[in-house]
Amino acid sequence: MSELIPTLKTLIADAEADRPAALCTVVQTRGSTPQTAGAAMLVRADGSTLGTLGGGCVEAEVRTTAFQMLQQNRSGLLDYLLDHDYGWDDGLICGGRMFIGVTPVAAGSDLQPIRDAVAQAERREPSSFPITVEHEGKTQQYRVHLEVPPTLLIAGAGHVGQALARLAVDLDFHVVVIDDRADQASTGRFPTGVELKVGDIAQMLGEYPLDAGCYVVIVTRGHQHDHQALQAVVRRPASYVGLIGSKRKSKMILRDLADEGVTQEQIDNVHTPIGLSIGAVTVAEIATSIAAELVQVRRSNTPKLVEGPFEVADSGGDAAVTTG
Repeated sequence: MSELIPTLKTLIADAEADRPAALCTVVQTRGSTPQTAGAAMLVRADGSTLGTLGGGCVEAEVRTTAFQMLQQNRSGLLDYLLDHDYGWDDGLICGGRMFIGVTPVAAGSDLQPIRDAVAQAERREPSSFPITVEHEGKTQQYRVHLEVPPTLLIAGAGHVGQALARLAVDLDFHVVVIDDRADQASTGRFPTGVELKVGDIAQMLGEYPLDAGCYVVIVTRGHQHDHQALQAVVRRPASYVGLIGSKRKSKMILRDLADEGVTQEQIDNVHTPIGLSIGAVTVAEIATSIAAELVQVRRSNTPKLVEGPFEVADSGGDAAVTTG
């Protein structure tokens, strides 16, 4: 689930309890920065914070400035060039630039768009909410999108599948583990939040509604199960399909699929041998290499999380929004 969810829930709770807070959101970056657009930090009425903008001197200054703006009930756009002024103490001289929108939220603020966005995100549905800031005498609005956790289907509940599921939960994947052995796909072996399905692996994979937001890792207990599992998904849309096994085994399975009519393009989309090449040997290392490859693919396709600015102009009493 989006890292923003706990921050937004706290923002709503504070506002409802008449404790104003300032939402500080990275709305644009240029060059190398510690966080990308969409990162946010909440500065609360007691001066404490929740969330992060990347740490360091910039975060400390944003906290101080946003707290002052909160006392004045004033929004604004902060502009930081990450040079010696913001990186000398800790050696972090990124050279980039961050634009951070500061929006005070109090009891009288319209919280419904944020409530709706949080509720949709918790249902794993795409959602967004607006933030409005005053900048250079103009009212500007940005739209912040909450990232939908991708679904990771792990075919096989053995040692590698178990280790990978644990890592993937912390990496904000919605994890579904499929196995035909009830004793392996059991709640005692997997962390809270993992969805377990017991039944024929290939059949359940074939019936699962795969889309471009899905990742599939095939780590069953044998060659035949791997072949059948890959056969069930290789022609279907998914951001990632990975197959565990040696190069020899992988070639045999892929050759058989080609003989069955699977196109070369579909075969080329299969990641096998699976995982990044880090010399993994142990179960934990193999799971780490797979998780790293999943993150690599995911972050190469990360959607834009902030849109704007849109200038909000007052034309005869009716608000008009124009692209800035």
